[in-house]
Order: sequence, then structure tokens, then C-alpha cells
Amino acid sequence: MDNAKAHKLKQNKKQEPPEDSGPSVLNGAGILINTLQDLEVDTIFGYPGGAVLPLYDELFDTHDINHVLVRHEQAGTHAADGYARVTGKPGVVLATSGPGGTNTVTGIATAAMDSIPLVVFTGQVPTDLIGNDAFQEADIVGITRPITKHNYLVDDVNDLEQVTRKAFHVATSGRPGPVLVDLPKDMLKTKGHYSGLRKVSIPSYSPTEKGHFSQIKKAAELLSDAQKPLIYAGGGVVLGEAWNELTVMAERHNIPVTTTLMGLGGFPEGKPQSLGMLGMHGTYTANMATTECDVLLAVGARFDDRVTGNLEGFSPHSKKIHIDIDPTNIGKNVAVEVPIVGDVKQVLPEIDEKVDTPNTGKWWQTIRKWQKDHPLNVPEKGDTIKPQQMIEAISDVTNGDAIVATDVGQHQMWTAQHYTFNNPRSFLSSGGLGTMGYGFPAAMGAAFACPDRTVVCITGDGGFQMTPYELSTAVEHEIPLKIAIMNNQCLGMVRQWQELFYDERYSHSILKKGNPDFVKLAESYGAVGLRATTPKEMDKVLQQAMEVNDRPVVMDFQVEEHENCYPMVPAGAAINEMVLGDE
Repeated sequence: MDNAKAHKLKQNKKQEPPEDSGPSVLNGAGILINTLQDLEVDTIFGYPGGAVLPLYDELFDTHDINHVLVRHEQAGTHAADGYARVTGKPGVVLATSGPGGTNTVTGIATAAMDSIPLVVFTGQVPTDLIGNDAFQEADIVGITRPITKHNYLVDDVNDLEQVTRKAFHVATSGRPGPVLVDLPKDMLKTKGHYSGLRKVSIPSYSPTEKGHFSQIKKAAELLSDAQKPLIYAGGGVVLGEAWNELTVMAERHNIPVTTTLMGLGGFPEGKPQSLGMLGMHGTYTANMATTECDVLLAVGARFDDRVTGNLEGFSPHSKKIHIDIDPTNIGKNVAVEVPIVGDVKQVLPEIDEKVDTPNTGKWWQTIRKWQKDHPLNVPEKGDTIKPQQMIEAISDVTNGDAIVATDVGQHQMWTAQHYTFNNPRSFLSSGGLGTMGYGFPAAMGAAFACPDRTVVCITGDGGFQMTPYELSTAVEHEIPLKIAIMNNQCLGMVRQWQELFYDERYSHSILKKGNPDFVKLAESYGAVGLRATTPKEMDKVLQQAMEVNDRPVVMDFQVEEHENCYPMVPAGAAINEMVLGDE
């Protein structure tokens, strides 16, 4: 028998349903839907196509899973990302084969860089056509392998249930991340066995959650003896839901806390121990404290380049403790004296109970002087809207309690600086990949997850034009999302760098001539469109927007075009070498 015939017989044998013809025998689409229901999936963001039509047919009669028909698969993946960030549950995406799958790639990479749990289901051509360049075929498993935590190609319908359960387990355990499951069309139509068994066993995968006792003891001793301690809190505090443990420790021992962009909300910014964000656009106080501290406790952070600046100048006087559930993060960028692999929610209380409160009186005197001498700059009100004023006005009108999503650029950094985040899982932004077009669909996903909370998307005129078509989805579902466009008629951060480092040669960064009328654009979709050109109009527009509760509102805030975002650490500089203003 030749190899081709043997392979065909093997495939046929694998796809035979069990002899039991009872209710546990379902087609692959039914198996998948039943498994998703077992996993308590309540929302899927998707877009249909030929390869996944069996699954969509099954969804037609499924009433406890809300399928959100997005207008583009990239936006659907960002929406699932936003859903995951605010709930802690995995976001679920469904796309067809070929371009449907490849359209999810940017969203998957965005989630991977920020450790966000996603499960992405993609259609695939039937198994006997894989590798034949069939219509709408793409090797999505190969394409996404570098940007997923794991991925699967289902080639036996009887594996589909366990593969799905494993995908959710891998996506949410240890360091979270995206997992992709590729579904050939014949696997969705072929009948197989559905067991309903909830147990998942992956012998080769067992994340370490409990920190080593001797390392915990060393960390506590270092903190007890410190004169200038500092806690550097990253996104792992939010993802690991360790915000209470962090707050208790910082308050009990009066240790200052600085957060990364991804860590915003992980420590209440209204607390006296908060120094704000550190890094390239961090506060003067946070960057100086990081530089001058003698013990640095890094919690769920990865020492990325936007935080550290020049590595030789990063916190040069400190002994460093690093807690992270992903061992590959520890020592990757910065050498540390006390590495602790474990779940931050478990490790922090164990360190806390062993720490003798250090004497930080002189340290706090230094910190308070930095805060007094170098506060964040908020220009006084004039005839034009300053971007910083816009962010503070949004923070005031929402009492700092909104879920806020941003795109990438100046508005993102101003939001991080001037919006007061006191609640975890309330700030959504593409920190690692820096994805334009992320903010609006991510905010939409958050609004589906938390319909009782105010959700605000703060975006730029450049970023919003990457995914404006999702206004159609938001209008269809009557989502009262507030979209605040910081309209400076340019790609603001690109323009800022061109001004400061490229002799004001504004190469392809000015949008003035090509920008649409955002009010008319909103109205064409059936949304509310509002515009403000002065601070007085800005306050009125915000009040009007907050009163709309049956559809999205697009607010076009025409801000000062040439305002720059400071403090700023230039490329290659240490984080204490900040540019504080245009002067």
C-alpha cells in the first residue's frame, strides 16, 4: 500500500464517530459550542466566512452566547482584548480562513506583548486541501506561532473538546497570553464524541506560583534594611489581581510606589505613596526615585526599554528584587540580586509579613521636594484647548472612575499622566506593541463586558481613523461609548520627534488637509457628533456627552497643534536625563 492511501485510511479511521450514537455524538461545531458553554463563555467577537459557516449555523440557535458582529477581524481581536483586560476572563475571537485569520494578527501580537488572555478560533480549508493553495487558505498556525503563547491545528474531531479546554487553560494560567485554534471546515462538520469532562491535564506545562521561601526571606531582609526603598509595579499586578496586596504592603511600610503604563490602576494614584508613572514620559519624581533608590522591588514588570532608558544608568545604586510568574522575564534585561518566580498575589503577602518597616523619613523628604519643585505641567486656560486640560476635564467629569482606553501617541502619555486612575482593570492601552487603532475597538469590548460602567476612548485623529468603521457595531448595539478625539491635525508623537530631533522636518506627519469632519462622520453612522474648539465649549461638550445613554458619542476636541508631551527622556538617555519642557 502506498503512503498516500495509508494516510487516507488513517484519516478516515480517525474521523469515525464512536459507536455510541447517543446524545454525546455531535458534529464538531456542536462540540465546540457545548465546550464554550461549559467554559462559561458569554461573548464572542467574530466575522463569518465560508470555512466557519457550520459553526455560525450552530450559533444561530445558541442563546446564551452573545456573538458580536464586528466590521473587521482586527477590530474584533482588539475588542476581545479590551473585554479580557476589564474582566480577567479570556476574550474570544472567531474568524474565517485566509484573510479572516490574517486580519487577526495585529490584535494577537498586541495581546501577546501585553500578556492578555485571548482564544482565537480561525477557520481553515478542509484537511485534504491543506497545503494545496486552496481558496482562502493561509498557514495561520505558522504565521502566528511567534506571537501566540501556543496554537493548535485540529485534525481529529475527537480532539476538539480537549484542545478547546487546553486553549483556555493555557491562555489564562501562568503568564497569560493569546492562544489560537485553527479549525478545518471538515472538522466542524464531522461527527465526534463530546464528553463534558472538565479536567485538563498538560503534563509538560506547570507554571510556578509559589515563591521560594529563601528568596522571599532575602527580599524581606533587603527591604527591612533599606533607607530608600521603591516599589516598581507593572502590569502583572493587574493581571495577577494583586492590587490589594500591593496597597496593603506599601501603606503598612510607607514605601513609595511607581507604576508602569500597564500597571496604572494597580495602585491607587490618590494614595500618598503614589509617585505616578515612570519611564520615557514618566513623572520627574518617579524617574528620580528610581534612579536614587537603594532597594528596588519590581513586581510583575519586565524592565522594558521604555521604562529603563539607558540600561547603564537605570537605578544604578539599588539592590533589585524581581517577582514574576514568567521565569524568562527575570534577568532578561536587568540583572537582579533576588529573583523570585511566582504569582505576585501569593508572593507579596509572604514578603510583607517578614518585613520590618524601614526608616524612610529622609527619603520621603527628598521625594516631597521633587514633587513640589517638578509637578506635571498643566497650562493655564486660554483661548485654545490644551491637551492636558482635556484629559483632566475627562478625569473630573468621570470622577476618575471610568474605564479608559487609548490609542498610541501623545494622547496616550497625557492620559497616563493626567487621568487619575484609582481602580484596577480600568486602563486599556497597547503598551508593548504600540498599536494605532487599538483604543476604540478595545473600549467597545470593555463596554460589552461592563455595561454599567462609563467607558471612554481617548484617541488621536490619526489613531481613530484606523478603526472608525466600528461605529457601525457600537450604534447597532446602542453602546453609550464616549469617544474623545484629541484632534491636533497631525500624528502628534511623530511630529514631536520631528520637531525635537529632525530639525522640524515634518515628513508625512501632518493630517490637516485629509482629516474628515468627525462630527459628520459620527452622524453618518447614527452616532452623536460634538465639537469643541475652546475650553468653555469643551466643558459643555463633555456634559452633553455624559447625558447620552443609547448610542456612542464622538467628541472632536480641536486642541493646540504644537503642544509637546513632557517630561520626555530622549532615546539613549538615562531616565533621570529628562527634557522637562520646550525651554
